[in-house]
Amino acid sequence: MKRQIAIIAALIASPALAATGGELDTLPLGGYVCELPGDATGPVGIRAPEADFTIANASSYNTAAGSGAYLLTGDQVVMTSGPQRGTHYRRVYGGFLRKLDAGGSDSPLRCIRQVRNNNR
Repeated sequence: MKRQIAIIAALIASPALAATGGELDTLPLGGYVCELPGDATGPVGIRAPEADFTIANASSYNTAAGSGAYLLTGDQVVMTSGPQRGTHYRRVYGGFLRKLDAGGSDSPLRCIRQVRNNNR
């Protein structure tokens, strides 16, 4: 019995770890606006509103097409259900995400948490 209590206490005291991805975490709440890179002759970014989403609470998101859940482990974000199910992102920092392609490499699409000075 003492051993079971010690094991439970150790599990509660340690950070939550995913099997392969690192510590479990959540994204900052708010709207994420997505864009593709522009070029030197035009706008800096080309909006991709079809990829926009809002983090509604700890592990759920909303889009114009519906809602779903996500999992953030380390710097990897995976949309686990809903309209973006199967979509993977890499968290560059805080509210800046880079969508990953099928091979796990960065794609051109970037999603940035919307704040007052980046309202597009």
